[in-house]
Amino acid sequence: MSAQPRVLIADAMSAEAEAILAGRGIVVAVKTGMKPDALIAEIGAYDGLLVRSSTRVTADVLAAAGRLKVIGRAGIGVDNVDVAAATARGVVVMNTPFGNAVTTAEHAIAMMMTLARQIPAADRSMRAGKWEKNRFVGMELAGKTLGMVGCGNIGSIVAGRAQGLKMRVVVADPFLSPERARELGVERVELPELLARADVITVHTPLNDATRGLVGAAELAAARPGVRIVNCARGGIVDEAALHDALVSGHVAGAALDVFATEPPAGSPLLALENVVLTPHLGASTAEAQEKVAQQVAEQAADFLLSGAVSNAVNMPSISAEEAPQLAPYMKLAGQLGAFAGQLTRTGIEKVTIEYEGHVAGLNTRPLTAVALAGLLAPMVESVNVVNAPLVAHDRDIAVSEVRHDRRGDYPTLIRLTVTTERRTRDVAGTLFADSRPRIVEIKGIRIDAEPSAHMLYIANQDVPGVIGFLGQTLGAAGVNIATFALGRAEAGGDAIALISVDQALSEATLEAIRAHPGLRQADALVF
Repeated sequence: MSAQPRVLIADAMSAEAEAILAGRGIVVAVKTGMKPDALIAEIGAYDGLLVRSSTRVTADVLAAAGRLKVIGRAGIGVDNVDVAAATARGVVVMNTPFGNAVTTAEHAIAMMMTLARQIPAADRSMRAGKWEKNRFVGMELAGKTLGMVGCGNIGSIVAGRAQGLKMRVVVADPFLSPERARELGVERVELPELLARADVITVHTPLNDATRGLVGAAELAAARPGVRIVNCARGGIVDEAALHDALVSGHVAGAALDVFATEPPAGSPLLALENVVLTPHLGASTAEAQEKVAQQVAEQAADFLLSGAVSNAVNMPSISAEEAPQLAPYMKLAGQLGAFAGQLTRTGIEKVTIEYEGHVAGLNTRPLTAVALAGLLAPMVESVNVVNAPLVAHDRDIAVSEVRHDRRGDYPTLIRLTVTTERRTRDVAGTLFADSRPRIVEIKGIRIDAEPSAHMLYIANQDVPGVIGFLGQTLGAAGVNIATFALGRAEAGGDAIALISVDQALSEATLEAIRAHPGLRQADALVF
């Protein structure tokens, strides 16, 4: 580490951040509002970069950042940071996942109350010189049912506030354990039941491939007439075009949106509707929250630059500099095993067991377990990373256990991840071969040899003739090229699996065509 690191603060944030860094002997420059070309020209002189949501840290910016070691995001989301490019260049990306949780939750409650009483429209009417008491008859929230899609850190706060308003709270969240639901005093249901029962629906999930368009035309049609929709999470979770149509038809009585698929939402037809409340992504915008996240991100960046300590990193575990080279390939393997299981998990997780055998059993396995948990929980948990994954698992009453075996099995080193949900137990095991590249060598007790790649297709089927040919023909017809094809089976005519590496993401239409084969039990696209 440099004796006197340099940090650039590129977005407006509390002056406390600059004071903290300077007080610890770090050279600080505050240059906000820079255009991309200006940032690219400037970034090469700094070890650290602190941003909020305005500055976009692209691959081009990172390519020009020859000495950059850490990016600190004052807030939760890192959508404006190319995390993959940062990771490839060895740049740690940190966020502040808990600094603005209360503020964001309070904004969701405020939006719900504003929507229920039609306050913006009534305000506009008054300013126009009108007195339209009969036009703005509101909805009383007490006794109504709040349906929450997702119940993580922010969602749990919203639930408590809603209960204070005497609302009933039902939650659709496959990662919410029955014990945690009882602790929060909420009723856990499946999404179709939530849609049928809720008077108000709020969204509290991350935005990813699993949640994009989660509340779409079909879901809105299935919701009870007169429902109100609130989204202060991420734009794109609620299908805005479908929401517009449902608002115009009157099936949805109103909507309150703080986030949008494109920000700002210039030209959106939602802007013209009277029964929509809109705010410009204000969820985290309170003086208290901005002070907290500025202080936290400055302290985290200073700790890393001065001592190498890592806190709230989204792209690496807590690990010493001495251990990093030795653990790096094992961290990749553990993360891929977790990602494999997480993408196939559909119900609440009760228990996770991670077993270490052979050479890896003698290493520091705590960061490996954290990496595996982060990969497992990432598909459905907001802002989970290798630092907070164990805490997230604990808060959700997921029992996590590590087991180290002295025995030597079929492989010099082996990691096995076993996930127990409400419905089933699934296990996957992997190893490192001589090239140190991860391999998946066992799934559900069936031997296989597959190297994870960016896009894969997982198949579970009955071992009958014609399946392989069908898969090749269907993928070929869809214009999808197969890179590798790994097969395994328990016994002739029994359970069989396949992991197919493909050169591109699979469309839903292609997946549905594959699932139409009567011999297939499961077909899912995986991303690593």
